[in-house]
Amino acid sequence: MTDQTAQTRQEVKLRGIPGAPGIVIGPVYLHRKHDPAITARTITPGEVNRELDRFLQSVERSKKELTKIFDFAEKKLGADQSQIFEAQLMILDDPTLFDAIRKRLLKERKNVEVLIQEEFGKYHEMLLASKDEYARARADDLDDVRNRILRNLQDEKLVSRIDGSRIIVSPNLAAADALIFSRNDVLAYVTEVGGATSHMALLARALKIPAVVGVHQVATLVKPDDTVIVDGYNGLVILHPTPESIRHFEKKQEQYHSFEETLSALRDLPAETLDGHRVHLAANIELAQELDFIKVQGADGIGLYRSESLLLGRELFPSEDEQYEEYRRIAEAVFPKHAIIRTFDIGGDKFMAAAVRENNPFLGWRGIRVMLDRPRLFLDQLRAILRASTLKNLAVMFPMVTSIKEVQLAKQLLTQAKDDLRARGIAFDDAIKIGVMIEVPGAAIIADHLAREVNFLSIGTNDLIQYLLAVDRGNDIVSDLFQEFHPAVIRFLRRIIERGKQEHAWVGLCGEMAGDPMATLLLLGLGLDEFSVVPTVLPEIKKIIRSVHFTEAKHIAERVLTMQSEDEIKAFLRHMMKLKFPEIPIG
Repeated sequence: MTDQTAQTRQEVKLRGIPGAPGIVIGPVYLHRKHDPAITARTITPGEVNRELDRFLQSVERSKKELTKIFDFAEKKLGADQSQIFEAQLMILDDPTLFDAIRKRLLKERKNVEVLIQEEFGKYHEMLLASKDEYARARADDLDDVRNRILRNLQDEKLVSRIDGSRIIVSPNLAAADALIFSRNDVLAYVTEVGGATSHMALLARALKIPAVVGVHQVATLVKPDDTVIVDGYNGLVILHPTPESIRHFEKKQEQYHSFEETLSALRDLPAETLDGHRVHLAANIELAQELDFIKVQGADGIGLYRSESLLLGRELFPSEDEQYEEYRRIAEAVFPKHAIIRTFDIGGDKFMAAAVRENNPFLGWRGIRVMLDRPRLFLDQLRAILRASTLKNLAVMFPMVTSIKEVQLAKQLLTQAKDDLRARGIAFDDAIKIGVMIEVPGAAIIADHLAREVNFLSIGTNDLIQYLLAVDRGNDIVSDLFQEFHPAVIRFLRRIIERGKQEHAWVGLCGEMAGDPMATLLLLGLGLDEFSVVPTVLPEIKKIIRSVHFTEAKHIAERVLTMQSEDEIKAFLRHMMKLKFPEIPIG
């Protein structure tokens, strides 16, 4: 590329999802991992055994590869982080999946590549079609195992060595790929797909390598060795940056490094305003390997544990004993701080052990509706949570609630679970706290009635905003209409918080809005009792809370409530942040 061509290329800013914090500037290594080509063919009866041997050898070779990756991860990151790859090894030992492939091979006499593609594809498509970030992240893991088996069948080799310091840009990067590349001098990871809870993003955070995920078309817009800027704080990627942009982000690098040093001093301090108003600042987690990280970040416990992670890669729901071990581990890890266990939020866009076809799953059989219709499964989970509650630091929370009747039925089952344990002579916390998710406009409107039935309300803004504004944020055509600062959203939040407190229930927020630094002053001023956030942003949120007076935050909230558009609200909050916290990155 000539100097003249370089000068004519315009700077392009692309937005994605913050995967791991940090700012870097450097050249691109473009990684395109093509799916193995599959050619369908019919095999003769005499070829069946040879085809079966090919399949078994490929699975064994894949196991050896993943075992090496698992061992490398364990040495580099420790036992907790390496569990990502242990889960993939478990997929390779799944008897149901592989028995189905063997049976079809004998019956249909198709070549094994086609059967692998089809059998893995059944589960992969179901997960990938989901609007839920958790389910899509699990689809990536399944896809990686499938492609590994297929590549080994075809004796394909993967590139893992690169020259010099590079920013890895890829349409999709599996956790195993990210780990293998980390043996090189990787500056950052940028992918077109993925979410903040994907295994690749979790791994990047553990490796302390900045990452931005979900950057649409980035791999088609860059060329090898292009210079790019990656801002993992704000989910920003800048292609062909101008000299001015480079200088600006070099300065930001220095500011953030200095700022991070000051944040570490806040780890053991409470989230308390200058005039003594204290709130809880907790973490959202779904994987056990995040427990150590939330301690380092100084969380006041866990505001949302997504128990659906226990369903990953399973044909059947986990037993009461299996669940008990997981919940006990969480309770012990955070003690004496609290942890809120959300009961299985499945159906609709969430992964289920068995698929259910619905015309509109988002308005169908999901959340608390599923569990009330499956009382045996619900009782197993409730007994497991109760058994793990002996330290008296666990709470139980019901998702997707829309009516008082649902809460009352769930509480009846909780009472039955307690009676079952008493009959078995098993100890539990008889006064365990009960909460509900407020993520449906109907629930928001009756928040005061719901609050009379429970100890706390937890607002799930991700779903609440989608339902309130009739916007699917996963739909690129209308995703810009997903407005967390829409005046209607702010007024709904005020209503929920005020009505909950009137009935002596504390009110938290566990949606993405809780982790948006630009929303902190507003939410604080509205009277929120608990912020539950992605662990990476926790120090910044604590810094903001500890640097203002509660009375000032209330004035800010009152002023926002008079505004008529999201643009006006965002401009005002952005101005306040830049005025008070110029060192804190905001979108």
